[in-house]
Amino acid sequence: MGQPEQRAEGAGPFTTRLTWRLPGGGTAVWDSRLARRRGLLAVRPAGAATARHTRADAVGIARLRRLNAVAAVAFVIGGALFATGAAFAQFGSGNATQCASIYFAGGLFFNIGGYVSLLQVINAPRHVVGGEGPLVTHPWRWWSYEPMRVDWLSAFVLFAGTLVFAVDLLDSFLQGLNVHQVNRLIWAPDVIGCLLFLVSGHLGFVEICHGQPCVRPHSLGWWIVAVNQLGSVLFMVSALAAYTRPATGSLVNADIANGSTLAGALCFSVAGLLQLREHP
Repeated sequence: MGQPEQRAEGAGPFTTRLTWRLPGGGTAVWDSRLARRRGLLAVRPAGAATARHTRADAVGIARLRRLNAVAAVAFVIGGALFATGAAFAQFGSGNATQCASIYFAGGLFFNIGGYVSLLQVINAPRHVVGGEGPLVTHPWRWWSYEPMRVDWLSAFVLFAGTLVFAVDLLDSFLQGLNVHQVNRLIWAPDVIGCLLFLVSGHLGFVEICHGQPCVRPHSLGWWIVAVNQLGSVLFMVSALAAYTRPATGSLVNADIANGSTLAGALCFSVAGLLQLREHP
């Protein structure tokens, strides 16, 4: 028997939506974000006017709910702590060590959110091409290497960005650094982390828009990706404004650095709250 007729959508090497004909007639549609976030597969039986959604098994659904809740709450708390640190820095409510401590605590929650987001991709129910049943839940894994999957790559790059931020936040506790050391040990990791967040957000748009520019105001998933990406842009603005000028030893613009960090952090908290609603 030959393979079922398939139609793949996506960008470059990434497949984000797959449609295939079922052996008994009708079609099934696997959508990357819908499957990994909500455990759903769209099936339209032969002769039916509309598609119906089949769900993953109870184990897979419970797993998705737990992971989604942990990741979302971690980003809500992490963003809130970053916003608090930026407010303290801007309005002079605390010294440098106190602000660094608040940022570091927020960074730990970002680490948790990043890794759990990766676990959510790794352990999401998978589709079986040609099958008509629900998505298949595989045994639990703590790690995988799947760079040809855009959802895995987006989550991995996000997690890598949180780890780079951790380096920046740890180095911020160092005392007696000269200007060049500050830029190399604190500013450079900050910029790299922001770049990784931006790349992750871009890949998120590739997944949800299937490789095409799109605006989907009625899609909760689109709003989550968009708000997160806005937060990443604001973090990058903050990082660029926080560069220390070698000639003067002062930041390019401390007000912009603190204000953009605060606004960007709130974006991540808002996106985390929205993510709490994107569950099976």
